[in-house]
Amino acid sequence: MFKTLSSALLTALLTLPITAHAQSTDDSGETTQTEDTQAELPAVDDGLSLGEEAQPETYTRETNGDWQIQCIRIPGEEDAANEPCQLFQALQDEQGTNVAEVTMFRLPEGGQAIAGANVLVPLETLLSAQLTMSIDGGKARRYPYSFCSPIGCFARLGFTAQDINAMKQGAVANITIVPAPAPDQKVVLPMSLSGFTASYEAVAPVQQ
Repeated sequence: MFKTLSSALLTALLTLPITAHAQSTDDSGETTQTEDTQAELPAVDDGLSLGEEAQPETYTRETNGDWQIQCIRIPGEEDAANEPCQLFQALQDEQGTNVAEVTMFRLPEGGQAIAGANVLVPLETLLSAQLTMSIDGGKARRYPYSFCSPIGCFARLGFTAQDINAMKQGAVANITIVPAPAPDQKVVLPMSLSGFTASYEAVAPVQQ
């Protein structure tokens, strides 16, 4: 359903703040609010003012399991070690159709949130229902949507060290969205954690 995120959009998303908070939903359906933690990301050139001859380009550096490492090559900068990189995975429904995209990145040290993610969902998503994520059948966490663009709507997720450790040890994280045309239904999108550890360790934190 979606095309791979453009380099301009990838870098622009890195300039937005990440909030490491969510609502946890227990088996009874009750929700509890976790602690809020803001992590301001450094400004990154969005490539919009470089001119047509010097546009950044996105490429896949490597693949580990079900995760890709996507990096942004900036013209004039030949040091690949300093290229901004993120983890990427397309999420499919039961029919094998690409429904959502997840890009994840590591944050600078010092904050409670050590990683962040952007989840891109279709425009016809019920935003008031929020997005939920559950790792290996654990308690679901609920995240609000941040904004929409012509290609879809975005939820911004923040992860603590405990969250990342759970992903490293887990098998699958189910992301659930609710379609606006059918608010009584839920679409569960499995996010495979195969290859997550290798990909996460291979990506450097966002530079200050």
